Formats: sequence, C-alpha cells, structure tokens
Amino acid sequence: MSGKRKILVQLDADVQPALFDRIVALDAGVDELLSYGQVTLDQVQSLVHGCIFTRGPKDLARTAIFIGGSQVAQAEKLMTEAGKHLLPQFGLSVSIMMDANGCNTTAAAAVRCAGRHLDLSKGNALVLGAGPVGQRVAQLLAGLGMSVMLGDVHIERANAACEVIAKQHPQSNATPFPVLTDGSNLHHATNPELIITAGPPGKCLLPASVRASFDELKVMIDVNAVPPLGMEGVDIMDAGINKEGIFSYGALGVGNLKMKIHKAAIAQLFTSNHLVLDTNTIFQLAATV
Repeated sequence: MSGKRKILVQLDADVQPALFDRIVALDAGVDELLSYGQVTLDQVQSLVHGCIFTRGPKDLARTAIFIGGSQVAQAEKLMTEAGKHLLPQFGLSVSIMMDANGCNTTAAAAVRCAGRHLDLSKGNALVLGAGPVGQRVAQLLAGLGMSVMLGDVHIERANAACEVIAKQHPQSNATPFPVLTDGSNLHHATNPELIITAGPPGKCLLPASVRASFDELKVMIDVNAVPPLGMEGVDIMDAGINKEGIFSYGALGVGNLKMKIHKAAIAQLFTSNHLVLDTNTIFQLAATV
C-alpha cells in the first residue's frame, strides 16, 4: 500500500463547501481535504485532471473525489461530468462519491433500518416526499421487490421519480400518488406495511389519525429532524422502538446509521482508484456497516 497521504477533493456547487461534509470526511480518516465551492461543469475537467496527473497510477487510490453540498441535481451533473474526464484505460482514475444533502447515505440507512423488521422483497410501502431522499428510498425499495406508492404534494415530482425507477427496474412497481397538503387523501393509499416520510423540514406529512387507519403497518420511519416532525407519533430519537407492534425510527435513530455509512463510504474510496459510490453502491456498502 502506498504511504502517500489520503487526499479527498470536495466539489460543491454551493458558495461555501458544506461544513458537515468536511467534518465527516476528517472524522473518516482523510489526511488532506481540498474543498472547492461554486464548482461549475466547465471547471470539472481541470479539477479531475489535477487529481489524476499528479500521482502515478499505483498511488491514485490515495486520491478521491467527494461531491456534496445542497444542490442534488447539480451534484449529479458534476458526478457525471467528472466521470467523463477519468482515463482508466491508462490507469489514471480516482474513486468518486456523490452524497449531496446526504441523499444517498440517508436513503440507504432508512431502507436498511426497515430491512431489520421486514422482508423487503415483497409487500407494500408508502413513501411520502419525492425529494432527493424520498426518490432514492423509493428506488431502493422498488429494486428490492416492494410495491411502492411515492406521494408528494407536487405530483409532477413523484411522476418523474417513478419514470426513472421504471427505467432502472423494469419489473418493479412504483406508483406516483398525489398528496393533499393536509394529508386527508392518504386514506386511499394501498394499505402499507412500511411508511417512510422524507418531506421538507418542519412539515408533518402523516397525522396520527391517518396512520392509525393502516392496519398492516409494521414499520414507520421519519427522516425529518426539524419540528414539527414528518410523522406524528414518531420521536426523533426512536431507533427501532416497538410501539404497539409497529417499529419506529426517527431522524436521529436513522441518522446514527447514516453517519456510520457515510464514514465507511469515505474510507472505502481509498481502497481502490475506480469506485463510483452512488445510491446503489452505497446501499450495498451499508449492509456491511
């Protein structure tokens, strides 16, 4: 193994590179963290070339790229662009991870928590919130074999996410579901065994009165950490608490596993120079945490 220092290059579309991402990287054992904010697509080539041309191929496993920040859609574009400028045919490549807004590690943690109590290869799931985390939760659950209803007050977001899932997993069943702002139409959702709320901060998506109508419910997970929480009856600290036969996870209960996954993924970057850690690969890695 090379004795060179582990360098993580942080690319962020935001003005300030995310402090959260920087601290986690250092806690995960990174020796040197080079952080760049306001990164645009036309800047990616020179940044990637700076990574791959400064060390010989045998040392490039000690350099990696992390793409984070709050702008998930832009981060996905940055990741795609970065991949275009690697030269693996010459051994000139570095590993890359994308986890903007914690979307991949949070989704992986939530689904892994659900898998402690349910067979995720079958059954019904209701995912509320078709933002970055909700989309990825639905993608993972559908890929595993669950029938997923993905609800959002902006139905076009749920539609778009389900179209992507259908392309990724042609045999899956993911259905968009329009959610009224007061949640009054949730009674019409297919009776789920699993509910995961991944909505905006401070927005309750599932009142207790509606949740009580789902008599097949076995696991309820809320990833919102800002009061009012996303699911009434779930406490932020819940970590598999059995509440009258329903296992409950709150944002910090999921967050403990999310942090372990995040740090393990950073460490994994430095085991090879050709890894791409995205939603699916991070979820697979989460099984070992």
